Amino acid sequence: MRTHAARAGLDDAVIVNTCAVTAEAARQARQTIRRIARERPDARLVVTGCAAQVDPDSFARLDGVNAVIGNGEKLDGAMWDTLAKDARIKNTGAKESPITGVAEKDADPRGFLDAATPRVAVNDIFAVTETAGHLIDGFGDRARAFVQIQNGCNHRCTFCIIPYGRGNSRSVPMGGVVDQIKRLVDTGYGEVVLTGVDITSFGEDLPGTPSLGVLVQKILTHVPDLPRLRISSIDSIEVDGPLMDAITGETRVMPHLHLSLQAGDNMILKRMKRRHLREDAIHFCTAVRARRPEVVFGADIIAGFPTETDEMFANSLRLVEECDLTWLHVFPYSEREGTPAARIPNKVAKAVRKERAARLRAHGEARVKALFARRAGTRAEVLVERGGGGMATGHTEDFIPVTLTGDHRPGARVPVTLVHHDGRTMRGLEDGPDRAQGTGYTNGHTHGYGHGYAHGHGCEPGAKDGTA
Repeated sequence: MRTHAARAGLDDAVIVNTCAVTAEAARQARQTIRRIARERPDARLVVTGCAAQVDPDSFARLDGVNAVIGNGEKLDGAMWDTLAKDARIKNTGAKESPITGVAEKDADPRGFLDAATPRVAVNDIFAVTETAGHLIDGFGDRARAFVQIQNGCNHRCTFCIIPYGRGNSRSVPMGGVVDQIKRLVDTGYGEVVLTGVDITSFGEDLPGTPSLGVLVQKILTHVPDLPRLRISSIDSIEVDGPLMDAITGETRVMPHLHLSLQAGDNMILKRMKRRHLREDAIHFCTAVRARRPEVVFGADIIAGFPTETDEMFANSLRLVEECDLTWLHVFPYSEREGTPAARIPNKVAKAVRKERAARLRAHGEARVKALFARRAGTRAEVLVERGGGGMATGHTEDFIPVTLTGDHRPGARVPVTLVHHDGRTMRGLEDGPDRAQGTGYTNGHTHGYGHGYAHGHGCEPGAKDGTA
């Protein structure tokens, strides 16, 4: 979006990319828009993203908003050209705006059309059948790049509004993904993260229906200079043989996976219309760790879904232990108007949802500390994401946040010994050349620097839009 706006010459504009995952996310988006309108009254304010796609009129009614555009439109350069053209309208003619059909002579002095006129360009997202490959800007200045390989979702989980904001699943052709990653590596990125709404559905709409596993294998084969490939959130029930082989057998695939689990009770999973049982999650974790013991798992879990009893919630807590989940993304259930779950009776009180979410987060924090304790004294490779003033920060292969001393440029891969932690990050001591004898993890499931990292804990796995 930033690139499209800049190319169109849309200056002094603020673009708010909204999220619709929870009602709280949409509320915060409106709050942010109101604040920007107060602080930047002369700026042109464009609202887009999932919340705007689902409920455009509510955002169009907010004071200070000049245009609301959909998720399909925000990726269309012609739309930004149109917005820029509206922004340059002068009160000297009678031509009509391409968006609203309102005469140019009625234009707002700030550039966009007067606030009283319609200014919404949001089409049916389910009519979108293609996804153009594009880069989500890398964080950390040439350190980690995010590449969208897929958008939308064909599933209809009862709690989820996202398909109505993103549409059905559309994949980027494999050749486009590979070419983009080659360019990123050539410009100095040390890690690429494959992202999307439901990336394990990748390829279902492409000729020959190549799977995510096939794509990963292609990337590793055709981009041999890519040091680190990370896979974002996946639906474990959809992992096929090629993807399992890549996860467990390719050392350039990072040993960190985030699982879309949502709950640990089978009845709740059924009412969510999920496609797996708790036993499937446990089996997947066990199978992965049997082949690659150093893999660390995170997961999304919702607390307080309608009808969830104390016993059902206890099953979610137990799943954290049974799969040794570490990096938890916990959400108290949030009703989204238009979803089937919003109509389910026997709602859990909001106070109980918050309390259960807090217990899950505390459980996750304890698992993180346990991971840190296991890793103390072991070696790792840190991808530096930020540096300056003699300090640097980054993440290990298994996504442990690390602070280390030294003037390291973003994108550097530094071998370290992990020494201690403060509960949130670990401290790394840089290894000298006489100590660093390798990088990453080996296929033999011990750490690549020679320090063993295979603990017998059974299932021992041990990340959407914001505003701009």
